[in-house]
Amino acid sequence: MGYIIVLLLIVGAALILYMVKEAFKNQLVHHEMAFEDFPSSFGSVSVFFISDIHKRLISDEIINNVTGKADIIVIGGDLTEKSVPFERVKKNLEKLKKAGPVYFVWGNNDYETDYRKLDAILLDSGVKVLANTAATFESVDGDKLSLLGVDDLNQERDRLDLALLDAEEKSFKILASHYPDITDKILPEHNIRLVLSGHTHGGQIHILGYSPFEAGKVEKLENTTLLISNGYGTTGVPLRLGAPAQCHLITIKKGQQ
Repeated sequence: MGYIIVLLLIVGAALILYMVKEAFKNQLVHHEMAFEDFPSSFGSVSVFFISDIHKRLISDEIINNVTGKADIIVIGGDLTEKSVPFERVKKNLEKLKKAGPVYFVWGNNDYETDYRKLDAILLDSGVKVLANTAATFESVDGDKLSLLGVDDLNQERDRLDLALLDAEEKSFKILASHYPDITDKILPEHNIRLVLSGHTHGGQIHILGYSPFEAGKVEKLENTTLLISNGYGTTGVPLRLGAPAQCHLITIKKGQQ
């Protein structure tokens, strides 16, 4: 009986260590996405997407791997949470700014903090906050790409209609939203080709393969393509199982889906 208890303790300790390792992984997932209506004059556009950072300090390894490769940096919400010092937030923004121009959408945990102070820090850091607004980029041939962002859906702050009004009508549209559920509000006529989201942590911990949420994925929906990230940080316990920490480098170009 004593041997069995010792064995169980060893297995349990090994499992905990593995879950900690999964939680603090620096996994950069590469995606290549082709869209028939992507303007060829852009060649390709690369987006570094990171969501649900929470308490983590972004690794220099990640920054080094995307610097010079990403045209746009998008923070998909939950940059921070209650009790995270703002100095850590500033350090993370400084790191991300080294990799390229940074855009941010609000997540539910961002509002747990002094969100007015967070907003001021984002402004001082030169980060563009997409709160029901859009940023538009133009190619040398005059083609346009719009990056839209909506505010926190959980608090009913999201106004996709306003973000669409702020975007160029005849542009290739990418939408950043902390919540994947924003896809329920997307209509065919919105012409939003890609949605970048997080929030679910990919379930974070799967017990015998089960969790309230699926692991992160890319899914082709009727009206758009949806990327759901496992996220970079954790909430609650700093453990993961079946949904390792991740961030994404997405290359978008013209072609067949």
